[in-house]
Amino acid sequence: MVRILQHGVFISLRRTGIMWRHLPSTNRRLLPISHSTPTSRWEYVGKRRTLLLTGFISSSAVIAFWADAKSCPDPSVDLSSRPASSPETPTSILQSKSTDLLPLIRAYVVYGLISIPFLVDHAPHILHHMLRVPFVGRAVETIVRWTFFAQFVGGETVGDTLPLIRRLRYDNKGTLLGYSVEVDESVATGGSGHSTTAGQSPLGVPNLEQPVHKRIVEEIILSIDTVGDFEDRLARESGVEAHGTWITVKLTALLPRAESLRNFSIYLVYTRSRSSELVPFPGTPNSSDLVILDRQHHIQPGSSLMEEDIRDLQELYVNLRRICMRAKERRIKIAIDAEYTWYQPAIDAFGHALMEQFNKLPEEKAWTKWLFFCPSFGVPQTELQPLIYVTYQAYLRRTLTHLTHSIALSRKKGYALGVKLVRGAYHPHEAASHHSSLSTMSISTEPDPPVYTSKVETDTSYDTCVSIIVRAIADDIRSSSAQPPRLSVLFGTHNWGSSELVLQQLVKNGLAHEEGGENEPRTLVIPREVAERCTIAQLYGMANSLTNHIAARTTSPIPCVMKCMPYGALGEVMPYLSRRAIENKSVLGNGGATRERKEAARMIWKNLVGGVGL
Repeated sequence: MVRILQHGVFISLRRTGIMWRHLPSTNRRLLPISHSTPTSRWEYVGKRRTLLLTGFISSSAVIAFWADAKSCPDPSVDLSSRPASSPETPTSILQSKSTDLLPLIRAYVVYGLISIPFLVDHAPHILHHMLRVPFVGRAVETIVRWTFFAQFVGGETVGDTLPLIRRLRYDNKGTLLGYSVEVDESVATGGSGHSTTAGQSPLGVPNLEQPVHKRIVEEIILSIDTVGDFEDRLARESGVEAHGTWITVKLTALLPRAESLRNFSIYLVYTRSRSSELVPFPGTPNSSDLVILDRQHHIQPGSSLMEEDIRDLQELYVNLRRICMRAKERRIKIAIDAEYTWYQPAIDAFGHALMEQFNKLPEEKAWTKWLFFCPSFGVPQTELQPLIYVTYQAYLRRTLTHLTHSIALSRKKGYALGVKLVRGAYHPHEAASHHSSLSTMSISTEPDPPVYTSKVETDTSYDTCVSIIVRAIADDIRSSSAQPPRLSVLFGTHNWGSSELVLQQLVKNGLAHEEGGENEPRTLVIPREVAERCTIAQLYGMANSLTNHIAARTTSPIPCVMKCMPYGALGEVMPYLSRRAIENKSVLGNGGATRERKEAARMIWKNLVGGVGL
């Protein structure tokens, strides 16, 4: 590769007449010399200018690429010695094990494009129009498929993802797998239904007569069976049941009309008991939230709910229970995604109702302890708990009080609380919707927006939740180590400071310990009962250096770090890809896309020329 690059540079130098006499004779013989003379002086000048311009652009590109590689933080920096809360903590350790140039070049191109704010802001509209231009649309589709799709999506079918899942497991990394069909931006801010409806077939979406939401339900059940077979096969091979593959569910994809969730959310905001008023919008769920779905219950006049909404919500609940029953049979964990705040009260209601049913804990009696552990077989005999996880978004003002209320409610009702803690993925739309007088989607009656206005506030909220949750897990293990977990968490974060805080809190609360000498890399040893309750995750195609750092720094019998991997046909995951780009620029950004681009540049440079110039 280096020889080819040199050859190209020599050709440019020869044709522009620059430094020809300084080139070695061996290199001169390599160069094709054209003996044809220009037909006119202007033709000669034009060719010379073109070659000079080409050489200038090529040189500028090489210099820019070298600058990216050079400015990437030094991989020798020891993050463990820095304060976890420091915003200056570098976000690169470059422990990527990949030496294949193609993924690295793709990452560099993708994050280079994402680093351009104008392009990110207008990408959905640009793609919408270009994909409909004859001939151009096919070329654009191919480019998107081999760049953004390949970077952020595991494949078009669940079967396509299995080689990637197995590859991750070899490095003791789990997978949170999701069929990433979601309501796109135009639907979420004023439309209803899905962005892809039955009968359409854009960009490889199957043209089926079955309603889209029913097809998605069947696809989720298929994914549960597929990864269930994978986990069973892996358990037989290794002798360890790791539960390292989970399934994520997005509720707006399981309805014929997403508007039904919004109408139900309005109903809940205005009818919930006084106790939930202490929690800022969008509130916190109660056990009585789903009473309205009882067939004996009558809708009051003036309610935001219509009969059509009730039918849709009843069908949704039936399908969710089908999904959870299959997950329970196959011992696969389910994580319910959070979405826009105008859907969130309804999503919370369904999520906590499912936890109350499927995460139910046995009564803690001394004579029943033999049920939870069978010495003769040496393996746990309990059900997988918690089976259902719900998502908490740290950028919401309610999150701290909502989390505290949820822990108390789970203790009171006797079920295990599954927490997926993230910062949040919809900040630009949430802020714009609350302040826009033209928006019809926001359902908040409070003067302040439901999200924090600064990233510092969101980071503080997230880190405070980390401390609360890890402390609660420590109390749970100390009080009932032989019982099923009463609280488990998946920390979804690309923030190095928050990831370090999680590891530090595990050590501080006696849940993990460090091994290694003074002059040796120190490893964090995490017991199985802790790894079952605490996992850290990053998105597939993003923050690979952070994922590799956590995996290298920790050791546990089952995966304690995961990748969130979506799959689906290109046309179905376009809203997801648009949101990934926006997240890199804004909420998760803070230069995140630039850092990822520089990491890829450094790895490419080291693969081509080693450490020369760095």
